[in-house]
Amino acid sequence: MLVLTTAIVCAADVSAHRTDEYLQAARLAIDPGTVHIELDLTPGMALAESIIADIDRNRDGSLSPDEQRAYGALVMSALTLEIDGTPARAQLGVIDVPDGEAMRRGEGTIRIQSMATLTRLSIGPHQLLFRNRHHPDRSVYLANALVPDSDKVAVTAQRRDVDQRELIIDYVVAAAPATSTAMLLLGTVAAAMALSGLRMRASRSRR
Repeated sequence: MLVLTTAIVCAADVSAHRTDEYLQAARLAIDPGTVHIELDLTPGMALAESIIADIDRNRDGSLSPDEQRAYGALVMSALTLEIDGTPARAQLGVIDVPDGEAMRRGEGTIRIQSMATLTRLSIGPHQLLFRNRHHPDRSVYLANALVPDSDKVAVTAQRRDVDQRELIIDYVVAAAPATSTAMLLLGTVAAAMALSGLRMRASRSRR
């Protein structure tokens, strides 16, 4: 439900945001060892030309893959990520830039995926801080945590500043479920007993 609600809210804001605003919507997914960041950047029609100019460095009218990656790196340099007060570096993954005409119509969304690898976190509560400083003079921001895929992570709270440029996520890392450990132990014992039984039968058959 949280993912669905976030998608509906983001879609509504994308369709309704002003032509002179740069809408930046961030979604963060936390796993025990990684943080995935999905960032959607949608320039309004009045800003489209300046954003296209930021990407098209050689002014040839084509947004080449190298230019797209360079712009993605620029966006990433404006993001701050901290785990329990310790800085974490997110690496640029996939970037998808629409054509210039779509952006000029206010319909083009730049999509950026990145990931930060975390050191092994202890069992218990942790805190993630995310901050976006890309184009603060003309942007509106959204930031949300997604429901974790792993049952070892549970998001307990989200706190944002007024502009949603900053998001603090409280979450808990849990141990492996006891039932899983018990089942693994029982399975190992059962396999050992079965192997022992097969050996005894084979020994009897040779006599």
